[in-house]
Parts: sequence; C-alpha cells; structure tokens
Amino acid sequence: MANQHKHSLRGLRNIPDDLWTEFEIATKQQGSDRSAELRRFMEWYVGRPGATLPKRSAGPRTPRL
Repeated sequence: MANQHKHSLRGLRNIPDDLWTEFEIATKQQGSDRSAELRRFMEWYVGRPGATLPKRSAGPRTPRL
C-alpha cells in the first residue's frame, strides 16, 4: 500500500508528557530525534556489535512542573 510505513509503529506507555517534551527538546539540541536516540539506546542495551551508548544531554531543558 502507498500509505503503509516501512516499519511497524511502536507505542510507549506511561511516559509523562513533561518527560516526553524534555526528551524531544534535548534530542533536537543534539541534532537528532527521539526515535533515533531510543533506537541507539536499545541497540546498545541488547549488546549489538558496534552499538554505542547515546550521548547524554547536559540536563533538563524545561522547568520541572
């Protein structure tokens, strides 16, 4: 189908909105995006050859509520 994605959609549950927003801001400031960084972390976590742990952000980008 023309509108079908190449990869299956994955859902994450129980992530607070403020954390999801902070993560988005931090990844953009690193020149990346949430999906890429989550994928890199998962590859490192399961021990895929050549996988490296993503660079950690300097800290919170938005005030905590």
